[in-house]
Amino acid sequence: MDNLVQLFSETNQTTWYVLLFASFIGGVLASLSPCSLAMIPLIVGYVGGYSKETPFRMFLQLCCFILGTAIVFTTIGIICALTGSVFASAMGGYFTLIMASLLLVMGLKLLEILDFDTPTIIKAMPNNSTNSIFLYPILLGITFALAGTPCSTPILAGIMAFAAIGKNLSLAILMLFLFALGQGVILILAGLFTSGLKNMQSFVRFTEWLLKLSGVLLIGVAIFLYWKVFSPLI
Repeated sequence: MDNLVQLFSETNQTTWYVLLFASFIGGVLASLSPCSLAMIPLIVGYVGGYSKETPFRMFLQLCCFILGTAIVFTTIGIICALTGSVFASAMGGYFTLIMASLLLVMGLKLLEILDFDTPTIIKAMPNNSTNSIFLYPILLGITFALAGTPCSTPILAGIMAFAAIGKNLSLAILMLFLFALGQGVILILAGLFTSGLKNMQSFVRFTEWLLKLSGVLLIGVAIFLYWKVFSPLI
């Protein structure tokens, strides 16, 4: 069990780069999945108040929205790292089994082998009637991140599991922050080039394949964790 803890807590520089890059790409993939693409016009409308905005004004509003989501995800990263240390010390191998099970379920969700609903409240939220540039988009981003979306939850949960197992505070914060930035890339492009939203649909089949690949990777990591825990008993 100590070797397993060292594997995730004593990350070298190369591992840092891999995990951080994977977190950013995970955010991009989550935003390019079919249900997330369908929600982009709603988000842009809520942030901009469904009014005609200059590209620069819309850019600022969307950046503030992403800042709101980043605040929530960064906080989640801190909680995952701190509670990971506590629970790993208290529960030992059971904590790793719980994290492995979470990764397994999320991987099966991405592969559509398991089908369950995850909460979303974005459709019930009021639009930006005051046309606020900073405060409303930030609050909307915070609410959106707390509500979650059906498409981003499996990838986000996987990243949270890695953050909890790793128990590295700096790494956990950066992973969740980069996930938020990854989610925001397509949103900003959609807000600045709304006419290109239809062209994004051509990425749907490609991203569906990538999401399934992500599911396979999550399942593979879960199996690896199970093996590390149970192999001494064989």
